[in-house]
Amino acid sequence: MNALKSSLQNLAKYPSAIMGLLVVLLLVATAIYAMIKIPYSEAIRLWRGGEDVWYQNPKFAPPAWINAFSSKKYAESFSVRSTDGGIQKMVAPNSEEVSTITMEYTFDYSYDYLPQEMLLYITSKYQQKQPFISVELLTPDGRKVRITNISLGDRITYRFSQDQKLMTRLRTEDVFSALFSVPDATEILKGKYQLLITGTTFEPDSDIDVEFVLHGQVYGLAGTDQSRRDLVVPLLWGAPVALAFGLIASLGTLVMTMIIAALGTWYGGWVDELIQRITEINLVLPFLSILIMIGTFYSRSLWVILGATILLSIFTGAIKGYRSIFMQVKESMYIEAARAYGASSPRIVFLYLIPRMIPLLIPGLVSSVPSFVFLEASLAVLGLGDPILPTWGKIIQDAQANGALYRGYYYWILEPAVLLMITGLGFAMLGFALDRVFNPKLREA
Repeated sequence: MNALKSSLQNLAKYPSAIMGLLVVLLLVATAIYAMIKIPYSEAIRLWRGGEDVWYQNPKFAPPAWINAFSSKKYAESFSVRSTDGGIQKMVAPNSEEVSTITMEYTFDYSYDYLPQEMLLYITSKYQQKQPFISVELLTPDGRKVRITNISLGDRITYRFSQDQKLMTRLRTEDVFSALFSVPDATEILKGKYQLLITGTTFEPDSDIDVEFVLHGQVYGLAGTDQSRRDLVVPLLWGAPVALAFGLIASLGTLVMTMIIAALGTWYGGWVDELIQRITEINLVLPFLSILIMIGTFYSRSLWVILGATILLSIFTGAIKGYRSIFMQVKESMYIEAARAYGASSPRIVFLYLIPRMIPLLIPGLVSSVPSFVFLEASLAVLGLGDPILPTWGKIIQDAQANGALYRGYYYWILEPAVLLMITGLGFAMLGFALDRVFNPKLREA
C-alpha cells in the first residue's frame, strides 16, 4: 500500500499523466454511457437499420453546430407527430358517422437555405369508407397555399417536391423556392409557417394521424451518413469497442508473453530453445497480412480478429526483453533462498519471478493499447472490420466508400479520426508518465 501511494504521488507530479488519465477516464465514462443509453441489441438494430428506421433524417447532413461558425444558416431537420402531441389535433363530430379532424403545426423558418425535402406520413383507420384530407401551408406574408387533397389508404407518404399537381399550381418545378419565398423574389421568406391539415372521416371509429418531417442540410450533434444513420450511435459505441479490443489485446499479449518468457528462462533447455525459435519465426511473419487473410477467407468477427491478434503478438521481441531481465532475477539471492527451502518450480515462477516484472508490465500495458485500437480501426478501414458492430474505423470506411472527401463531407471522417487521435494521445501520455514513475532510471534522467 505504501508503494502504491508513493507511485500515485509521483504520478501526480507529471501534468501529462493527469491529462492522460482524464482522457482515459472520459473514454471509460463514454463507453459506460453508450452501453447504458443504447443497449447492444438496440445499437445493432440502429446500425443495421434502413429507411424504416432512419426515414426522419436527411442523407449526408453535417452536424447542426456548424451553424455557429457559418454566416449563412443551414436548415435544421426535425419531425413532429400528432400521436404524441407535436401536432395539435382537434376532432369535431358533424354527425354520427362524419367527423372533421383539424391538425395544425407552426414552425419558425429562419434559415438561409431551402429544405432538402418535406414529407407527410399519413396513417388512417377505417373499415370501408376512406378518409379524405386537405393540406395547406400558411406563409409569414399571409398567403395560404393549397398543397394537396388526398383520399387516404392505411398508410401513405406524401413528398412535397415530387407532387406534379403542386408544381403545376405553383408554376415551377422548384417547389420549395416557391413555398419559402415571396413571388418573383429570390430571397427566402423567413418567419413562422403554419401547416394546416383538414381531414374528414365517414365512419364512427375512423381516425387520421400525421407525421411531418422536414429534411434540412444539417442534423444533430454528429450528422448523418449515406443511409441517414445518426453518427452519434457509432461514435458512442466506438468507445467501448475500441477500449475492449485495445485493453483485452494489450493485457492478453503482455501477460502471456511474460508467462512464456518466465517459463522458458526458468526451465531452460529445449523449452527455452523452442520458445526462442518460435519467436524468431514469428518476428519475420507479416502480421497485418495474416490478419487480412483471416478477415478475408475465414471470419471478420471482432473476437476472431482479437484472438488472432493476441496469438500473433505473444511471440514478439518482448519475449527476448523479458528473458534478459528474468535471467538476472533468476540469479537473485531470494530465488536461491526459495530453492533452498524446497519451493516448487511453478511457485518460484508465478510468485517470485513474474511479480518482479509487474512494475514494467503496467506502463507497457497502457502504452500498447493505442496500437491495438489503431489496428482494429485500420482493419475496418480496409473493409475487414466486424460487419455487425458500429466502430470508428467503420465510419471512416463508409465515408471513403461514399467519397466523403471529394464531396466535402469532412465531418464524416474528422469525427472518428479525432476520437482515435485523442484515444492514442491519452493512453500515450499516461503510459510515458507511468514508465517514468516505475522506472527509476528514467525518473532520475
